[in-house]
Amino acid sequence: MAHVLKNDTVIVIAGKDKGKTGRVLRVIADKNRVLVQGIGMVKKHVKPNPQRNIKGGIAEQESPVHVSNVALVDGEGKATRVSVRLSYGKRERVAKTTGEVIAFPKVK
Repeated sequence: MAHVLKNDTVIVIAGKDKGKTGRVLRVIADKNRVLVQGIGMVKKHVKPNPQRNIKGGIAEQESPVHVSNVALVDGEGKATRVSVRLSYGKRERVAKTTGEVIAFPKVK
């Protein structure tokens, strides 16, 4: 299990987007990467496709960032590491900086 999950709020701790925060859109576990909203933007050349109603041109989209370059945001808005402990037979994530429990994110 990665230390960040889908719909978590994370902060980038290394790279060109250092200091920016965003929501995790997707976790790519086999490549140890996460897709964060608004982070790692790249330009992609798109061909027009009238069947799918896609206009051609240059589109911007997020590119995956390595999971080691992001950290979970605690309640105070600071980067924190995460530990997992058992409480009454259930797993819960705990912030290392404050010691407070971080709820598992709601997935639709």
